[in-house]
Amino acid sequence: MHARGLQSASALPERRKPLKRPAQARAKFTVQAIYDAFVRLWQRDGWSRVTTRAVALETGISVGTLYEYFPNKHALLAGYVRHAIESLLIALNQRPMTVERAVRLLCDPRAEGLPGFDAEMIDMEHEIVVRKDHRRVYDVMLAAWRNALASAGCRADDARIETLFVAAWGGRRYLLRAQPVFAAERWIAQMQAICATALTEPPPPALPS
Repeated sequence: MHARGLQSASALPERRKPLKRPAQARAKFTVQAIYDAFVRLWQRDGWSRVTTRAVALETGISVGTLYEYFPNKHALLAGYVRHAIESLLIALNQRPMTVERAVRLLCDPRAEGLPGFDAEMIDMEHEIVVRKDHRRVYDVMLAAWRNALASAGCRADDARIETLFVAAWGGRRYLLRAQPVFAAERWIAQMQAICATALTEPPPPALPS
């Protein structure tokens, strides 16, 4: 499953959706620069002080150019979240793939080469997505996870693969939100070990009907 699986229409309020996707190389470069400036400003000044004008100034472009893609900062956030998910999907579809790499991609919000994602972004999700958006991302991510594990040589049953997906993806999101005094790197290593073992064990006996 490729990133295009996320391109169907969203149920976001109209003004909270990006206006268009960059098609040409120059436009893609511009939008990436906008995202980079957006994250820098947010981390430095906080969400309340992020404005489209400030992002345009930080990027070095005109406000009009930014408005071609994002009518307001909520649309910019929605675009960035989609960008982060699509970048993760692309990474999961890279080959060759190992179980260790697939688990790290799913568990580590700071995995090398992926856009940054943090707790405050998750806290803002209710303002830019609805339930069916979450379900669409779940389905597309699960398909990419299955493909990644198949490429890594795993032949576990679908139920076990989905169980591990929920444990890894859900654990990542909860650790980001709760921010416990817990070594994230230790958790990732444990998840890698758990998945490596679970994906090679025989399936459990079927439950009685």
